[in-house]
Amino acid sequence: MMSNMFLIGEISKLFQIDIRTLRYYDEIDLFKPTYVEDQTGYRYYSINQFERLNTILYLKALDIPLKEIKKFLDNREIDEILNLLREQQRRTEEKIQKFNHIHMKIRERIQQIEDVSKTEDLFKMRETWFPDRPIIMLKQKIHRNENLEMPIRFLENSNNLKSSIFLGQVGLTISIKELELGNNQEYNSLFVFVNPDIQLNFDSSVKCLPKNKYLTFRFVGTHADAAPYYEKLLVYIKQCGYSVVDDVIEITYIDYGLTNNISRFVTEIQIPLNH
Repeated sequence: MMSNMFLIGEISKLFQIDIRTLRYYDEIDLFKPTYVEDQTGYRYYSINQFERLNTILYLKALDIPLKEIKKFLDNREIDEILNLLREQQRRTEEKIQKFNHIHMKIRERIQQIEDVSKTEDLFKMRETWFPDRPIIMLKQKIHRNENLEMPIRFLENSNNLKSSIFLGQVGLTISIKELELGNNQEYNSLFVFVNPDIQLNFDSSVKCLPKNKYLTFRFVGTHADAAPYYEKLLVYIKQCGYSVVDDVIEITYIDYGLTNNISRFVTEIQIPLNH
């Protein structure tokens, strides 16, 4: 009998599986030894069990949960394995979609950081076209030197958003009326850019920054450092015969969330123009 029996260490080597894993499979009744020696506690497995272990390892390689593997092994039928595989196929497709989304967000963030880190683009006025940009907005007066963390948390919680979407995606607006009065010290809203496919609360303050031409200006610093640049920008707009057609946008792309080096902070002013 013992010639067809294998110790747990031998099974471990034959199937390249950790002994601790085999012991765990024993504990959960997924793959139990055929015989356990009373005096030594040695576990012995039969060659007839190899097929079951092969099936376990195959299904586990497909990332099927052990609980579902055990359920199938207790009731091996073609319909059962088809149902198991179809369900795992569905879960896998969901994961693929999720990781594709993560991959896209990583790629976009790398491109954004690389773009705004270009020192040659700092302190230069540029006329730039932006496409439609969906946002969720919180209408609230915020002073230029005010900490933004509480308004951000309020926007997050009131719209069922996750903190993970906020880094580098938060903007502030100055109303066109206040800008015309020469007041650039107070913002009238805070917003966050969102992907079109994000699941939103129906009560969300959702709007779209429409496709438009903007006068853009990047500088080193955060919102607290933006005020001195407005006079220069408004002079340029007047000289070129433009007019401001909507609220002005400020976006801090790089701050303490990405670096402790304040000389690497980057904020951009975007002023929508008539065209």
